[in-house]
Amino acid sequence: MNDVSRAGTYALGDRTVKRLGYGAMQLAGPHVFGPPKDRTCAINVLREAVASGVNHIDTSDFYGPHVTNQLIKEALHPYPDDLVIVTKIGAKRGADASWNPAFSPEELTRAIEDNLHNLGVDVLDVVNLRIMFDVHGPAEGFIEEPLAVLANLQRRGLVRHIGLSNVTASQVAEGRSIADIVCVQNAYNLAHRVDEALVDELAAAGTAYVPFFPLGGFKPLQSTTLFRVAERLGATPMQVALAWLLRRAPNILLIPGTSSVEHLRENLAAAALMLPDDVMAELDQLATASAES
Repeated sequence: MNDVSRAGTYALGDRTVKRLGYGAMQLAGPHVFGPPKDRTCAINVLREAVASGVNHIDTSDFYGPHVTNQLIKEALHPYPDDLVIVTKIGAKRGADASWNPAFSPEELTRAIEDNLHNLGVDVLDVVNLRIMFDVHGPAEGFIEEPLAVLANLQRRGLVRHIGLSNVTASQVAEGRSIADIVCVQNAYNLAHRVDEALVDELAAAGTAYVPFFPLGGFKPLQSTTLFRVAERLGATPMQVALAWLLRRAPNILLIPGTSSVEHLRENLAAAALMLPDDVMAELDQLATASAES
């Protein structure tokens, strides 16, 4: 069995989690919409993750919608005392599986209520406010109004901690002036490193950074280099990409997702993959080449 504790731990609000966690998004149907193809397999993945030592699960009630939270509840409730479930609000799904903003006070409040109900809890550990000015990535715009709603729900005792997702550095600064922000969840990996300075800034402040799409946005040459490094180390490209992120900064928490038990085990094995300095230097060149092209 994989020992995810080898990846270390980090504070997430007032809780301590292992740095290698699990993202539940892929448990829903195609395009994160509708039920899974194999519900039993989805349940087994969740139970295998926790049995392997994972104590940080990322989800949202707009995955499905409602599907992943209901699966988590079925598989794991009553939850282990050390399990931290992080969810997010700020979006809703259209009947055509589209992703749409949901920022009104009524929509945000309903989202919190749905997450509480479908997860079967009285309070949510961490709620990320997903900013939706651009569904494809961070875009500037003020976030005070929706974040104030979430902060009020926190004061009501429905939310323990607040995070931000799909945000710019200026929005993080704005958010921190309104509420205590315990994590930021953005796209970041070997090839996509727009948040390079933000990762370091948050690390200095003791704030967790949670990257998604660890293999997203790679160009053919970058992918070839990554595959060659992985082959040399006797690992998979995903394991190398995850190991690089773990070494990149101590505040990085990983949430690789999968709907396969076998793939889950492969991902969790990245906790034991220690990248030598020369490999780190070689991989760092992928971002340099990307910036110059």
